[in-house]
Amino acid sequence: MPVFTYKAVDSAGAATSGTVSAQSRPAALEQVSRKGLLPVSMGEQQAPGAAHSGRSLSLGRGRVPQTVVEAFHRELANLLTAGVPMIRALNILCRETSHPVGKKQWTAIHDDVAGGTPLADAMSKWPRSFPAVHVAMVRAGETGGFLDVVLMQIAEFQSRQRNLKSKIRSSFAYPAVLAVLAVGVLTFLMTYFIPRFSSIFMDFGGTLPALTRAIVAISGAVVNYGLVVVLAIAVIVILLRRVLKSPSGERMAERAILRLPAVGTIVARFALVRFCRMLGTLLGAGVPLVASLRVAGEAVGNETLADTVRRAIERVQQGKSLARSLASSQKLFPASVVEMVAVAEESSRLDVELKRLALVYEEELDRRLRTLVSLAEPALLFVMAGIVGTIVVGMLLPVFTLQELIR
Repeated sequence: MPVFTYKAVDSAGAATSGTVSAQSRPAALEQVSRKGLLPVSMGEQQAPGAAHSGRSLSLGRGRVPQTVVEAFHRELANLLTAGVPMIRALNILCRETSHPVGKKQWTAIHDDVAGGTPLADAMSKWPRSFPAVHVAMVRAGETGGFLDVVLMQIAEFQSRQRNLKSKIRSSFAYPAVLAVLAVGVLTFLMTYFIPRFSSIFMDFGGTLPALTRAIVAISGAVVNYGLVVVLAIAVIVILLRRVLKSPSGERMAERAILRLPAVGTIVARFALVRFCRMLGTLLGAGVPLVASLRVAGEAVGNETLADTVRRAIERVQQGKSLARSLASSQKLFPASVVEMVAVAEESSRLDVELKRLALVYEEELDRRLRTLVSLAEPALLFVMAGIVGTIVVGMLLPVFTLQELIR
């Protein structure tokens, strides 16, 4: 009898996993549901040494871009809203998509749904395209009869997350280019320009100015030991990345970033936007509060800040309100946010208010990013000009005392 591995959430919102033996996937899902659990994902366990199916092989060969997955959610929601039957809607999406890997996955989902498998279970077979949180939302939509609404919410969430990340990348693109140019100019000066000037000065004899001697010494070190320094930096970077991948190293780096004056606030606001949008979307989709908090905490993207959400979940399970539970972390949840959440809880508009907060703080994050970039650009130019100017002055000083050097 086939063995199925499942991940689920219990009535208290705690994540759990296990295995069940059943003749088919629907039978396995029924067994998990009878235990009082809400299934999040379900996969058939392969026997050791068994060959991978063609579907898992195709999964490993490619990845569907998030824009294509977003279009799948949005178009399927539009078709269902217009009254198109599920099988016909999936068939339309299979025909219209031009991405080869996406076409294979959409076709497999269509075939599974046509065979009687729920849409959430069909999507759960492709975890790289459909994360567990999205599968859980789709399952809640199927159960509650508002699948089209859930699919549109997922599409909107993906779109806003993608736009927010794009803003952050584009904001720091120009400062990054300036930094690369500065390194390139310094490398040229130290390895080509200064050695030629220094050899001319040495021919004259005499004592060079202290600034010139220091610049020439640094240039000589770069020329003679530059490769060793580059290799040492590469080794340090590799070791540092390994350390930061460990749980303790990751948390240490996150705490250090959060303490930075401007950058720490931006990181905290970005986490707040992700949390509010995800929690509002899940609550709007009918997912219970504790289960929604667990998923939203994972979406924060910062383990140090996610710890505060986990502590808030424990308080909510003890019977405290969400606002009081979130008030313990002023870094992630400012007092104004806590007050607005409290009012939203009293008026039973928590999901709507959380989405509004996500929009408000996304705009604030955009303003902070623009301010930071507007300050970073002249700062980088000033540092670059200062370094290059110091080098030029240091190399021109001997020219002003050339007569003394010749003597």
